Amino acid sequence: MWPSKHITLVSALAVGNVLGYGFPDCEGGPLASNAVCNTALDPITRATSLVELFTVPELIDNTVNTSPGVPRLGLPAYQWWSEALHGVANSPGVNFSTSGEFSYATSFPQPILMGAAFDDELIKSVGSIVGIEGRVFNNYGRAGLDFWTPNINPFKDPRWGRGQETPGEDPYHLSQYVYNLVVGLQGGLDPQPYYQVISTCKHFLGYDLEDWNGNVRYGFNAVVTSQDLVEYYLPSFQSCYRDAKVGAAMCSYNAVNGVPSCADTYLLQDILRDFYGFAQDRWVTSDCDAVQNIYSAHNYATPQQAVADALKAGTDLDCGNFYTEWLPIAYNESLITETDLRTALVHQYASLVRLGYFDPEDQQPYRKYNWSSIDTPTARRLAYQAAVEGIVLLKNDRTLPLSSSINNIALIGPWANATTQMQGNYFGVAPYLISPVMGAMDNGYNVTYVLGTNITSNDTSGFAAAVAAATEADVIIYAGGIDLTVEAEGLDRYTITWPGNQLDLIARLQAIGKPLVVVQFGGGQIDDSVLKGNASVNALVWAGYPGQSGGKAIFDILSGKVAPAGRLPITQYPANYVNEIPMTDMNLRPNSTSPGRTYTWYTDIPIYEFGYGEHYTTFSYEWVQAPAASYSIQALVDGGKYTAYLDVAPFATLVVSVMNAGNRTSDYISLLFASGTYGDAPYPNKVLVSYTRSHGIAPGTTAIAELPITIGNLARADTNGNFWLYPGTYELALDTSRVLTSKFELTGSPAQLTSFPQNTMTS
Repeated sequence: MWPSKHITLVSALAVGNVLGYGFPDCEGGPLASNAVCNTALDPITRATSLVELFTVPELIDNTVNTSPGVPRLGLPAYQWWSEALHGVANSPGVNFSTSGEFSYATSFPQPILMGAAFDDELIKSVGSIVGIEGRVFNNYGRAGLDFWTPNINPFKDPRWGRGQETPGEDPYHLSQYVYNLVVGLQGGLDPQPYYQVISTCKHFLGYDLEDWNGNVRYGFNAVVTSQDLVEYYLPSFQSCYRDAKVGAAMCSYNAVNGVPSCADTYLLQDILRDFYGFAQDRWVTSDCDAVQNIYSAHNYATPQQAVADALKAGTDLDCGNFYTEWLPIAYNESLITETDLRTALVHQYASLVRLGYFDPEDQQPYRKYNWSSIDTPTARRLAYQAAVEGIVLLKNDRTLPLSSSINNIALIGPWANATTQMQGNYFGVAPYLISPVMGAMDNGYNVTYVLGTNITSNDTSGFAAAVAAATEADVIIYAGGIDLTVEAEGLDRYTITWPGNQLDLIARLQAIGKPLVVVQFGGGQIDDSVLKGNASVNALVWAGYPGQSGGKAIFDILSGKVAPAGRLPITQYPANYVNEIPMTDMNLRPNSTSPGRTYTWYTDIPIYEFGYGEHYTTFSYEWVQAPAASYSIQALVDGGKYTAYLDVAPFATLVVSVMNAGNRTSDYISLLFASGTYGDAPYPNKVLVSYTRSHGIAPGTTAIAELPITIGNLARADTNGNFWLYPGTYELALDTSRVLTSKFELTGSPAQLTSFPQNTMTS
């Protein structure tokens, strides 16, 4: 997202920075008599009327994220680039004050940890809070109305530095997450008359590499089969663009099958606009400098042809200045038309119409939001809940929860006193940051904190102090793992082992013979086999990047105030996985040179599998509504004839009872997987088809988990990217441990559910 360090040409049309935000004067200003100020008209008509007033130079000036507006029309400058991945975040469009009001905003956990909660209502609530706070910032001139979030590229390779920004590796899970987040952010499903804010789903498409073995994101060509495209890389975007009706899209740095994404008519027109129905009051931005990258580093076209290709393909906005440098030349050479420019700006300003940008303030509830809506008690509770719900218990020999006799804790490691470290990347200023040390103290423990070592350090000089503190303690808590020094935007990993000498320090702590709990932080997984298989490591917890209340959430779980119920949203692979498949290989299915990707296709044994997570209690399970013995494919298809899209037609809602057979109140996540030998070989190991989170199941009580399944959840794609519902034997299994199973038959002839557009472009 952040602009690349490439050498750029001198700007032909300088565009000043946008330092604040204003609104057009539709009462006494130059636009008062223009149809853009007529609230009775539709957004396209209003935006078209405005854009018709622009000269060609004014059109070009406003094709970049730092838009100067049109002063002669009273149209203010506007910064399109604001960030809010897990809270209103530092970015060109966001201006935090140095103290007092607007000096902070709620900082939720990174999406990778919130994804581990598998709680759709939680994510919708988080989106709503972020949207409210974003709108408040805009009301006081401190942010735009357009937030470039979320990142919904599936996290298929554990080395990817930005995987922490995503909810995980499973396409169905990502689809549910993004739908609920966008609806929360925008203030409803395609809300009328106004959006709360506009969300921007990114990065379209096939983006999950930063810089690996000389392959950089700015110039990487992702070679993807149509089958993998529709089964894996597209579902989250379909959910966002088609179903959640997000207001904006972002094309990615990389090329897909030879064409840079931001110059790809197939992606931006055939799929996005035509197949997904991305409407004309929605717009597409490039990732930052991605338009320039069409020229360099893709070497796809000359500068003027690059901007022409991007604009005509459907990239309405250039995050950067390449459009303002080269569109005048492209226009003079007849590579673009005035209509191309006006179309792009109509998309953008129609979007602002839907945000109430041109409408009277007193008619808009969102314009009444003020500082009292920031960092509310509800927001604080939700940030804590999101951290608690996502934390995953990977191993436990009943050392956790900690005994009430525990008083003295040795808290050791490079994450033990973390503050901003807990926010990951794309973060803002938090109202507070509760470190693990603070969380332990707040739980009443006597805490001895020792750094011991850093994330990537091989210096052992801190070991002695760590061992001394551990020797005197009742229990040892080691807080380590990885952070932004190892995984970040622009920084992929080459290994997926514990970095530096952290495992050496853990081994020294093990030898003391005291209870030892390891809390692992970071977004990408690291090979925990040495900890999993060692009896002297009593418990292992994964805590991701837990946000502003991270330390409290962690120690409330360790102490037993709350029970862990999160599930891994990604696969934890053995260390050798990085030697078995290059990051540049986009194929999911296993072959003679690859063990496959994600839990769906991986053919070896993971250290911890997708969906794994232990509890402080035990559960028993029964079918309340199991699947029928057989279903007619034709009847299922006929039953979906009135749905908006056949792939979302219902198959069945299955129901499971979950009884807490232990002695601690706990949540439980019901994960329902499907498997079978239907469709063409190779067959997936299993796929997630439904999930739900049951809250606060008390000992001896039962929760009822409803698990809706669509026929699209059971479909598989052919080599052209068309989804089919195939006859055959299907098996459903609850949870990774298959605590309940049931088989059913689909009978009749295969039924085609979708007709995926075919790519006629050549690179």
